[in-house]
Amino acid sequence: MGLFDQVSGSQTLVKEAFSPAEAFVAITLAVTASDGYLSEEEACLIYSSLSRMKLFRSYPLDVMNRMLDRLLGILRRQGLDALFNTAKESLPHNLREAAFAMATDLVLANGILTQEEKDFLNDLYQALDISGEVAAQIVQVMLIKHRV
Repeated sequence: MGLFDQVSGSQTLVKEAFSPAEAFVAITLAVTASDGYLSEEEACLIYSSLSRMKLFRSYPLDVMNRMLDRLLGILRRQGLDALFNTAKESLPHNLREAAFAMATDLVLANGILTQEEKDFLNDLYQALDISGEVAAQIVQVMLIKHRV
């Protein structure tokens, strides 16, 4: 049983659903903060990666900062499970593969892939209901991207 299988039955504490953009950002935060720590470098990498996406192009810096602050507050107060479960429930199906790709990209960005990160990505694609074939293609592309 994977990490998210264990917590999927737990009750989400977040009182309202996230917008599609918030859910996407929450997934990226959950991935980078899954080790219990979000460094300044990781936060900058998240913002840089998100700002290049069509979904976030029209978001001014102050709006992105408020969204990140709100989601980080939920992460600190209610924990990773509550943040992730609300994000998973709120994330539209058409953004799930992109969220997994972004998560994979962020995990591979530092050039080191731990067993915990492999396990997390394995659990993530299943929790987002992405086919194994598509998830493998995404991982393969991201491995190529980070090979250089």
